[in-house]
Amino acid sequence: MSERFYLYDDVVNTKTRFVSFMGENQRFDLAIIQSDCYYGKHLILDIQGGRFAIIGSDDLEEPNYLEHIFKLSEEDGQELREFLYEVI
Repeated sequence: MSERFYLYDDVVNTKTRFVSFMGENQRFDLAIIQSDCYYGKHLILDIQGGRFAIIGSDDLEEPNYLEHIFKLSEEDGQELREFLYEVI
């Protein structure tokens, strides 16, 4: 068996915020992770839906980005977008 080749293997400090809020149609359970790994962007984990994305404020401007990544309706995507504008 050959030696494992790592592209990187780092241990970094992170700041993680766990937040849950109720939208008009659904509950959002999120983990928001900040580190130096993503060039100022945040790792957003949808705990209930099992989806995640690396998101910065520029990504929030992209039409239907959150809806596509997190499999949300337009209304639910807009609620998540408004919340993320407050925390990112």
